[in-house]
Amino acid sequence: MQQRVPDFLAQAPDAHAIAGLDLGRGFKVAIWENSSGHITYDGPRGHTFSLYLQGGSGTKRLDAGAVAGFPGAICVMPEGHRSEWQITAPFRFVHLYAPDDHLRAGFARMTEQDARRLSVQEATFVMSPRLAVPLMQMAQAATAGDILLADSALIEMLGQLPDDTRPLHGGLAPRTLRHIDDWIAAHLDQTIRLADLARVADLSEFHFHRMFRSTRGVSPHKWITARRVEFAKARLAGTDSLCQIAQDCGFSCQSHLSRVFRSETGLTPGAFRKLVRTHH
Repeated sequence: MQQRVPDFLAQAPDAHAIAGLDLGRGFKVAIWENSSGHITYDGPRGHTFSLYLQGGSGTKRLDAGAVAGFPGAICVMPEGHRSEWQITAPFRFVHLYAPDDHLRAGFARMTEQDARRLSVQEATFVMSPRLAVPLMQMAQAATAGDILLADSALIEMLGQLPDDTRPLHGGLAPRTLRHIDDWIAAHLDQTIRLADLARVADLSEFHFHRMFRSTRGVSPHKWITARRVEFAKARLAGTDSLCQIAQDCGFSCQSHLSRVFRSETGLTPGAFRKLVRTHH
């Protein structure tokens, strides 16, 4: 299996993760400190967004002219990229790790655009407030263990990611996607089958599944699961029982809700409810 950027970092003797948060769906935030070493990221799985919090002048990217970092510098390391780094002085940085499929699905939800429009371009030591602000909030969230702040920062960041304006071919039309989303929202408490969605789109199940995944970045099942969890989050701010919420959100039982909710958010429904009440 492909290694992720944190797997490469974990092999560096002087690199240490000092804080972290699991946001679910493969999204993770981690604050690292490093002081020396030579690291090569060779074809990592998933995208990595990096913000230098302290120091960085002793960190150079060797395969890009030995340019050096600085506090506030942004690096974007797309999935599958290759880069080589030399560290000669202490620095601290925050990483957001993002799986490609869920990053594209989140982008599609936030911008109401085709997931293929997301452009994850490699960047080394750039100034980018639209990325720096949410990444700094994620660093604060990781330090405080505040997953709600991290969630909000992630949502903000998804809306700021650049889009690709090149013509697209195939996929589902925006009007069809809105019709599908409306149908899903109206039937979220029921069992939703692929045949139901294909019928709404007036396509065969095979073509619908292929075109939906291309346009949204994830399968219909993952998209619907995310919608159920978002609905459950809203309901958890109230006083309904977990059993009732599970039923209304289309989960087979409370334990099913708990299992999926934790996988999608990094928290159990009960822990999420406590956090929401604490923040209110």
